Amino acid sequence: MAKKLYVGNLSYSTTSESLRDAFAQAGTVVSSNVITDKMTGRSRGFGFIEMEDADAEKAIEMWNGKDIEGREVTVNEARPMAERPPRRGGFNNRGGGSY
Repeated sequence: MAKKLYVGNLSYSTTSESLRDAFAQAGTVVSSNVITDKMTGRSRGFGFIEMEDADAEKAIEMWNGKDIEGREVTVNEARPMAERPPRRGGFNNRGGGSY
């Protein structure tokens, strides 16, 4: 069984591959994903790592509060994404109706 970890405060130059390499020091990485802005493709400064359960606990202890590529990162078990209210429609998503 794998656990998903949230990794925050990443350097904007951190890639999914470099994140995987760092966390591989703690054990087997199932997947790694640095979240990017859909419009610009630039990192949003956080990502997710999926690791085997035992390795995930070790990775949290190893990396939480530590430096990765010049930034002190936050690492904890990822929480499920909260339900978002539906976006209001309209021109340019300003909340108005159709024109």
